[in-house]
Amino acid sequence: MLTIPHMATVPEWSTAFCKDSRTSQWNQRQAKDMVGQNGGLSGTTSVTVTLTDVNDNPPRFPRRSYQYNVPESLPVASVVARIKAADADIGANAEMEYKIVDGDGLGIFKISVDKDTQEGIITIQKDLDFEAKTSYTLRIEAANKDADPRFLSLGPFSDTTTVKIIVEDVDEPPVFSSPLYPMEVSEATQVGNIIGTVAAHDPDSSNSPVRYSIDRNTDLERYFNIDANSGVITTAKSLDRETNAIHNITVLAMESQNPSQVGRGYVAITILDINDNAPEFAMEYETTVCENAQPGQVIQKISAVDKDEPSNGHQFYFSLTTDATNNHNFSLKDNKDNTASILTRRNGFRRQEQSVYYLPIFIVDSGSPSLSSTNTLTIRVCDCDADGIAQTCNAEAYVLPAGLSTGALIAILACVLTLLVLILLIVTMRRRKKEPLIFDEERDIRENIVRYDDEGGGEEDTEAFDMAALRNLNVIRDTKTRRDVTPEIQFLSRPTFKSIPDNVIFREFIWERLKEADVDPCAPPYDSLQTYAFEGNGSVAESLSSLDSISSNSDQNYDYLSDWGPRFKRLADMYGTGQESLYS
Repeated sequence: MLTIPHMATVPEWSTAFCKDSRTSQWNQRQAKDMVGQNGGLSGTTSVTVTLTDVNDNPPRFPRRSYQYNVPESLPVASVVARIKAADADIGANAEMEYKIVDGDGLGIFKISVDKDTQEGIITIQKDLDFEAKTSYTLRIEAANKDADPRFLSLGPFSDTTTVKIIVEDVDEPPVFSSPLYPMEVSEATQVGNIIGTVAAHDPDSSNSPVRYSIDRNTDLERYFNIDANSGVITTAKSLDRETNAIHNITVLAMESQNPSQVGRGYVAITILDINDNAPEFAMEYETTVCENAQPGQVIQKISAVDKDEPSNGHQFYFSLTTDATNNHNFSLKDNKDNTASILTRRNGFRRQEQSVYYLPIFIVDSGSPSLSSTNTLTIRVCDCDADGIAQTCNAEAYVLPAGLSTGALIAILACVLTLLVLILLIVTMRRRKKEPLIFDEERDIRENIVRYDDEGGGEEDTEAFDMAALRNLNVIRDTKTRRDVTPEIQFLSRPTFKSIPDNVIFREFIWERLKEADVDPCAPPYDSLQTYAFEGNGSVAESLSSLDSISSNSDQNYDYLSDWGPRFKRLADMYGTGQESLYS
């Protein structure tokens, strides 16, 4: 019996019990003195009992077997399935480990654990092939990560289940027998020669026939062709190793029954070299020789290059051509190391006599068959200082006046050229300047040639122009007749002009200006001359041409136009021969 003294503080007790429970129990306890008699004092306290978990429950799969279907096209590392073993424990006591302990898919699949959900994740390690194997069986074991030895007598803390994976067939593209086809061909091969063959097949059980083609994005110049049925690759154009030494092309293989299924194969074609390029100078040489050069002096060392690449490397041979062998100026020495030296053969050179020498050099390569070329070396004679460094190589330097430098001469030439340009501009501007159209500025004379474009405009076409200005300001025009009256009724009411003696002056002026325009092809169109051409079938007036009338001096009489009414009065005045006509 626990006796708690008066006013004594009752301690708080906490006891742990080994029970599988996830809840805490709260118990109220009371203590009394005086053996619980009346009048005694009592005290109460709360006792908290917390139950902690131990690993006393083994994992168990809810099912003895699982089955999953996966397509054969599923890529590597894809998740096939997720399985989980149940465990009544919590926390670390429920952590799992999964492994494949048996089955025919040990090398094809693997299983790992999801630490968050404690699930077993089955993934693919290798590509699946329905045609090779249609199903796999796996025996998977799940076990607690940490087992408690105190509870091993309760049984094994692990469990197993069977997982069957069914592989589903998928229509797959054709597959090439090799991922890369290396081929070689000589650049001298003829068009149409066979280079090699590629092969592909349909991996599906249907084994559909395959047709081949070349991806032209990898063969833009169309150097090669392929037989659609056999896969034989041939040349379609002449090859040049120096242009492209290796051709990497892609060959497409598609199923005949399903053209959307396309496989790709890769072909690397190496072009073998032949000796088809002659040697040439390695660079453009700028060779000079001093005027005071001594015999046997080396003035230039040359080398050669060849676009070909022989297997044993290049070997060049240098010599002078037959025409240059006996020259008295220069000689050539082959150094036997793909270089040659140019030497002088005489003492002293003079620019006044000859400032430039051309030396033809013959170069032969070691190919089979060997090729050769003739390259010309340009040698300039120069004035050199004491160290042999060229100073001046121009022969014209001898004829320059004393004390006149090259810069001064250039400045003088520039000034002369500038003056010539200015003179040319002035002459051009004067030629373009045209004489004034009207000689007498005091006279207000406007030249207007009336344009008749339609069949019946008459005077309506001329309202924008003042034809009276062609005659005289004093010409008095009668009142216009009504335009809405037909010519048959109004032909007798023909208006007339009161002529004055000055009309002769104006007529002569117009004729002079017209003659000038006829003979001057470059004259600007101050006068707009209109040809009145064919008026149309059935026209009573037929064809009216003012130009033809003027140029041909036609004697045709147009007085009959005055009989057509007021709309043709102006034409009658201009081309008629009557007394009333302005130009009669």
